[in-house]
Amino acid sequence: MRDRLNSSLPVALIEQVVELAARKKISRSSVVEAALESFFSPDNAQMQEAALTRRLDRLSRQVARVERDLGISSEALALFVRFWLTVTPPIAPDAYSAAQAKGRERFEGFIDTLGQHLQSGRSLLKEIPDDVGARSRDDD
Repeated sequence: MRDRLNSSLPVALIEQVVELAARKKISRSSVVEAALESFFSPDNAQMQEAALTRRLDRLSRQVARVERDLGISSEALALFVRFWLTVTPPIAPDAYSAAQAKGRERFEGFIDTLGQHLQSGRSLLKEIPDDVGARSRDDD
């Protein structure tokens, strides 16, 4: 049994219904009926929820990797600063200008090396597990 329902829709939406009906060679009522069935279908909501859950899981894993990488980077920086402050002797006042020049030279070398490293696609965070694994094999 069928019943009639009259509704008002935006002109652009009606044009889309007419286009789809003509392309599929079905009635406009069939297009609207299929759209409403899909809208009211419980499977549609479950499929959307499953897709959203998968995306959230992927984002959670990505955030966990970022947290891990940030923790490694912070720890490496802290260890380096502690080591540098421990082993660097004080500079005599008459050697400041030479030390500053040498520091600028070393920093430029560091920036060049960092740029090359990043352009090659290598990552220190990815190399660390390889280095640790190689050391443990050497120790055995």
